[in-house]
Amino acid sequence: MEFELSDDQVALQEAARDLLDGYASSTRVRAHLASGAARDDVLWSAMVEQGWLGVAVPERDGGLGLGWVEASVLLEEAGRHVAPVPLLGALVAIDALRSTAWAPSLVSGERQGCVAWSPRPVVWDGTELTATPDPVAGAATADVAVVVGPDGVWAVDLVVAGRPPVEPSMDGTQALSWLTLDRAPAVRVGGPEEATRALDLAAVAASAELLGGAARVLEMTAQYAKDRVQFGQPIGSFQAVKHRCADMVVDVEGMRSVAWYGAWALAADDPGASAAASTAKTWCSDAAKRVMASGLQVHGGIGFTWEHDLHLFMKRSQLDQVAFGDAAYHRERLAGLLRARVVAGESVI
Repeated sequence: MEFELSDDQVALQEAARDLLDGYASSTRVRAHLASGAARDDVLWSAMVEQGWLGVAVPERDGGLGLGWVEASVLLEEAGRHVAPVPLLGALVAIDALRSTAWAPSLVSGERQGCVAWSPRPVVWDGTELTATPDPVAGAATADVAVVVGPDGVWAVDLVVAGRPPVEPSMDGTQALSWLTLDRAPAVRVGGPEEATRALDLAAVAASAELLGGAARVLEMTAQYAKDRVQFGQPIGSFQAVKHRCADMVVDVEGMRSVAWYGAWALAADDPGASAAASTAKTWCSDAAKRVMASGLQVHGGIGFTWEHDLHLFMKRSQLDQVAFGDAAYHRERLAGLLRARVVAGESVI
């Protein structure tokens, strides 16, 4: 199978990178951190103006009419720039609410959605929802929360229920909140099938962000290994450093393959989409952890400082690694999916 991006997808990638180079440069991201704001509204408005929220929405519904491969391209660039906006949750929420009255205002950017995922059972009595999802990115600025449980999807109007405050967290580029729902008014918008799709999309989206951040750290580390001179020569000439960088390349290219394949499987409604999504999240979570560790090792003391950008990528990576199920969760999920195929006499290759 061909994994290269098409010319149009490359053009989208380049346009996204140009926009983020301007609106999410290191200087601007640091200024956002200093401001304490929950979202970079200037960057958010620029993304809305470019139609990013509608990238996977049909043109007849006000979107760009592309798909989840293109959405993943945008998310990869967001990860590459540690963009301080809740793009991931907004895109998944739009997909979950595509057949509801919320959709037009979410696609246009008039309102914002977020995704609250709960691996634990939720209680639904027909009108009210009780649930304690994992920490939610973007809930503090969202108008509607898409609550994804093991067997269903619900929409909660946060303007009515109340937006939760931003909680202290290690990654200041993503505003996290605890969304504790105690008999909150909600509307059921999907069952188990829709819950599976939402989790698949979120897993692939997080994988794309992980890929973007890891690829950027690889670039930073390779450049530092060329520039840093020790004992009269660049440290990149030392075998131990070469091995570290080579391992980083292998990990990043592996991340690229599984993340893009997961996005393609979802866009094509492939029967193995859930397995592809969990494979992507498992590999990208583990590989990103190794890439960040190697990047820190090669950078040495400077990599530990606030002044260096490496910590921004490490913190975003650590958040994405555990968002929507960590590697252990998705290994277990993948095992269940493959076991079902074996029992049915189907191939798992």
